[in-house]
Amino acid sequence: MTDHRRAPLSQRKQPQQSRSTGLVAAILEAAVQVLAKDGAQHFTTARVAERAGVSVGSLYQYFPNKAAILFRLQSDEWRQTTEMLHAILEDVRKPPLERLRILVLAFIRSECDEAEIRVALNDAAPLYRDAPEAHEVRASGRRIFRIFMRELLPESAEETRVLAGDLITTTLRAVGKQFSEAPRSAAEIETYAAAAADMFCAYLHGIGRGQDGLAIPPRQP
Repeated sequence: MTDHRRAPLSQRKQPQQSRSTGLVAAILEAAVQVLAKDGAQHFTTARVAERAGVSVGSLYQYFPNKAAILFRLQSDEWRQTTEMLHAILEDVRKPPLERLRILVLAFIRSECDEAEIRVALNDAAPLYRDAPEAHEVRASGRRIFRIFMRELLPESAEETRVLAGDLITTTLRAVGKQFSEAPRSAAEIETYAAAAADMFCAYLHGIGRGQDGLAIPPRQP
């Protein structure tokens, strides 16, 4: 049995010229199309190269195997999610619970917009989920949220904040995945996200009762 944890996940080389950058972009776009059409079980470098209109040899100049392509797609998704976390949770112009509401809506909307690819990447996760690179990317997102939880619950014990943060993020991922498995309208997404945010805010208000800045903010009209 192949040990996927030892498979190289990094690109062989980084594109230096606009032509090379365009080639990598074409390969990744083709990979998304193949993944969406055929799923993770039938995802191959040959199919990606054919869809991109390049030779398999050209593809291998940048990606040593299919796991490296899938990991790049997953890494890009993780990076976008991390950037979203930064942008929303570090916006100190808004009260913490308002930021949480914004995050819940943005996350569930993102899950629904990219549901097809996310399902396929989840199926392919055994190829890369135990790699050191994967652990590092996921840890970055956890650090951002834990910093936010310290701001949100400054008077609570650290273990209480960690537990609350882990419960919220785990629940959000689970409900986002389940909710996005069926097509959803914009109105359905907003209603569901508002209900989830209500639940999180009520939970946090119970933990931090009496702490400044934890009044449950009203829903946006």
